[in-house]
Amino acid sequence: MASLKKTEFGDNQQVSAESRTASGRRGQSKRMVNGLLLLDKPSGSTSNAILQRVKRMYQARKAGHTGSLDPLASGMLPLCFGHATKLSAYLLGADKEYRVTAAFGSKTDTADADGRIIAESPVKAIDRAVLQAALGKFRGQIEQIPPMYSALKKDGRRLYEIARRGEEVVCAPRRVQIHALELEKYDPRYPVLRVRCSKGTYIRTLVEDIAEATGTLGHVAVLRRLSVTPFPEEDMVGLDELEAAAAESLEALDRLLLPADRAIGDWPAVYLDQPQSRKLLHGQPVSSGDEADPGLVRVYDSCGRFLGIGEVLTDGRLLPKRLFFENAETEE
Repeated sequence: MASLKKTEFGDNQQVSAESRTASGRRGQSKRMVNGLLLLDKPSGSTSNAILQRVKRMYQARKAGHTGSLDPLASGMLPLCFGHATKLSAYLLGADKEYRVTAAFGSKTDTADADGRIIAESPVKAIDRAVLQAALGKFRGQIEQIPPMYSALKKDGRRLYEIARRGEEVVCAPRRVQIHALELEKYDPRYPVLRVRCSKGTYIRTLVEDIAEATGTLGHVAVLRRLSVTPFPEEDMVGLDELEAAAAESLEALDRLLLPADRAIGDWPAVYLDQPQSRKLLHGQPVSSGDEADPGLVRVYDSCGRFLGIGEVLTDGRLLPKRLFFENAETEE
């Protein structure tokens, strides 16, 4: 569910009065905001519409989201502001966890409840043992055929654009990893599943395939993203909390942001002294020390300020990859 889906081309979401208050008068200059916001996206809006709404609240010059959620879906949508956008690519590749309610007995053209029913199967009770056995077939590495309502491109066109024209194309299967797939609540028609999966996994396709394995049709009725690695569910901030902060002050909004380096908080860290920091910021390699293993690392100056991403080579040299220049300790 990590890619843009069928209705990312717009919605009618209105900006709240609180949002307009935080944004100030039309034409007010934007400010540089840096950090991460783990937004609890509500159902019913596109990821981009929600991003623009929150960006206006913060009066931010630069912002982006990572791993779009379908309009139907709710849950964790990481928003990156300012320099944190430099880390967005690393969040796109993160594992994700979902809670999904499946609806057995019917298939829709979009594979979720926002779509039009195109086929139905006889109503029958899916036995718990049958469902558990079906789930076992989808754990580990599996192949999925991307749904037509997705943002993947075929011959230069988005699949959802092709689907909206009533056309259909054949897509090659893609390999994804299902780390965990559990039956959280048994119901013969509307079971609730919990899924932890790799990037590129389509939960809509997974539900359709599980339904087929039990001998019926199915689609996604309710979908919520619980977490994006490395962020826990409890770090999410809801729109109500954001709007309350916006009505108070920009400083109150800023207090809801996480430091940019939390996006890669599980990476090893390298700390540099002042001369090393200066050299690295000028694009020169420095020694990473004796304990750093080859690979990507978080880099900090001697005051513990985050400088950015570096790469440790096999010979122990540390090269700059993505740096946050103004965070560096460069004064004499």
